[in-house]
Amino acid sequence: MANEYLAYIGTYTSLGAEGIYCYRFDMATGALEYVNTTGAIDDPSFLDIAPSGKNLYAVCADFEAMTTGIIRAYSIDADTGELTFLNEQSSEGTGPCHVEVDQTSRYVLLANYGSGSVASYPIQEDGSIGKATGFVQHEGSSIDPERQEGPHGHSINIDPTNTFAFAADLGIDKVLAYRINHDDGSITPADSPYTRTPPGGGPRHFAFHPNGRHAYLLNEMGSSVTAMHYDSSRGMLNEIETLTTLPDDFDGVNHCADIHVSPDGQFVYASNRGHDSIAVFSIDQDTGGLSFVGRVSSGGETPRNFALDPSGTYMLVSNQDTGNILTYCINRETGMPEPTGHEVDVPAPVCIKLLPV
Repeated sequence: MANEYLAYIGTYTSLGAEGIYCYRFDMATGALEYVNTTGAIDDPSFLDIAPSGKNLYAVCADFEAMTTGIIRAYSIDADTGELTFLNEQSSEGTGPCHVEVDQTSRYVLLANYGSGSVASYPIQEDGSIGKATGFVQHEGSSIDPERQEGPHGHSINIDPTNTFAFAADLGIDKVLAYRINHDDGSITPADSPYTRTPPGGGPRHFAFHPNGRHAYLLNEMGSSVTAMHYDSSRGMLNEIETLTTLPDDFDGVNHCADIHVSPDGQFVYASNRGHDSIAVFSIDQDTGGLSFVGRVSSGGETPRNFALDPSGTYMLVSNQDTGNILTYCINRETGMPEPTGHEVDVPAPVCIKLLPV
């Protein structure tokens, strides 16, 4: 594993940030050191780095005007951390909020929250983005008349086999499955096109277990995690159980935000915005079921996103409303994150991605 990483941080410029921030992350201490900021970009709210390590992709949305969003491509100078703008394409919808590059670094997929759709694009040899080759408009609604009046695609994740992509749609309480065409990057509904999720739960983010047999869905509105069995041969998900992320005595307002599985597959982590904590669950390696372990304060308000380094040693937590990022060292036996004491101020941080250098 690398001794040092570049941490790229997406932000809301509409809330006072200046663009995409870059920090050096020291694996020996857990400290973050400022490197640079890439400006001239509006609300680069979610990022992904190609597995090749050569390019970064950012989706940008205007959630006030709800105009058509964009996806931007950058090349990465791993020595300096500098990003060089390559090109941009329409997100083919409003409010893009999530982006993921496939394992070959040949295709990039995104989800549009505002219009409730997903799109896919080929990546050119220089890392720039081609015109969209895939687009699917979601349809339907669910039981909450205010937030589920129509589809709201909140994330899209590619399975470990790089065959299927899964879109969590908060507005219709479904995870939709798509087969990826590796000739052109287009996407088509899988034979089992969707999995229903808890009514009113509002599915948001999704993470696969390293063994490829289980997956975990974070329900934003329901403040819960749904464990699922995954059949990779057919791209099918089946619910195992759903557990709350909150303590029984919490009576405030909470919306879950992000979820990750530890690299060793032993634990699931989920963030609570409102309770302002990270919930920790252990994973039964045979069944994929979950057991609650504990919670740790996020060290600020509204932990919208967090990241685990590939070794599973550290967790970096971004608190949107207090504008701070804290690092935690993870106890390998209990799975609990323990504060390192290292913290940096970043305005309105909403996404963290790590690149080994």
